[in-house]
Amino acid sequence: MSIQWISAQGSGTENEIINLSKEKWQWMADKNVDDLSKLFHEKAVFVHMGGAWGTEHEINIIKSGGIWYKNAEIHEVSVNIIDNTAILLNRIDLLAVVGGNEVTNPFEVTEVYVKQGDSWKLCSLSFTRLMSPGGR
Repeated sequence: MSIQWISAQGSGTENEIINLSKEKWQWMADKNVDDLSKLFHEKAVFVHMGGAWGTEHEINIIKSGGIWYKNAEIHEVSVNIIDNTAILLNRIDLLAVVGGNEVTNPFEVTEVYVKQGDSWKLCSLSFTRLMSPGGR
């Protein structure tokens, strides 16, 4: 999985979230459900073009290959920290295999992380399809 990161220099926490998101994309590409299960909050929500569901269903979809997040080409990244919550926005072109068909879609992806103890948990992952690849 190749990822292009374009972002401004941020705080240590912002960089930590950006790196965590980068790892998440790689784990999704690798179908690494063990690490994803540790990252995803048990009550997380996942919003896709085809619907919305919880953590267990998302893990099962990744594990089974129902959706294979093959490659995320990231064009922009921004992070906002509010108390113990981090909101990360990625503008990406996502190459995925969905139902056996390879598709590429431009998305604005919203990731919401909450700090619990010493670790960050992903609580929401939402895909909003953009009208054109790589653009707004």
